[in-house]
Amino acid sequence: MHTVIVYESMYGNTREIAEAIAEGVHEAAPSASVECLPLTQADNDVTRSADLLVVGGPTHMHGMSSGLSRLVAVAAENHREGHEDATAEAQATAEGPGLRSWFHSLPKTEPGTYAAAFDTRGAAPGSGGAAKGIAQRLSRHNYDVVAGPEGFIVEGTDGPLRAGELDRARAWGAALV
Repeated sequence: MHTVIVYESMYGNTREIAEAIAEGVHEAAPSASVECLPLTQADNDVTRSADLLVVGGPTHMHGMSSGLSRLVAVAAENHREGHEDATAEAQATAEGPGLRSWFHSLPKTEPGTYAAAFDTRGAAPGSGGAAKGIAQRLSRHNYDVVAGPEGFIVEGTDGPLRAGELDRARAWGAALV
């Protein structure tokens, strides 16, 4: 089994969740091949090779990020002292295509290719989530979505992750296989 986990991350929280999901998949299926990649490295050859494609991103303005929301996130991060690593990751992500654009180039797959969607989101009620939109786009590309969209909670605007979320992500990843 070959699992590919593709993520967009602005402040590192979504990347951490993606890595924890990869750990969970590997723990549940030690012989599985698992790749965990930022979406800028997830070209069509990589996604076509997947038996299970897991896609995730941060929640911006109640859904998937957009070019504008990524630029706003970078601008906000630039004004925070002591957040140099987060600023660098946010800047690199903002300059890339983002999930919405990435989906435009994702080829449709054959039935029987599995997928799942996740996001990182704020803890406040009504903060929305990107995972539902990600799952819908995967379905439109003929992926068989094997789990409901999953959201992982970030404290504050840019983190850290809520206590226990990495463990929950590992368990979710293991349950996918």
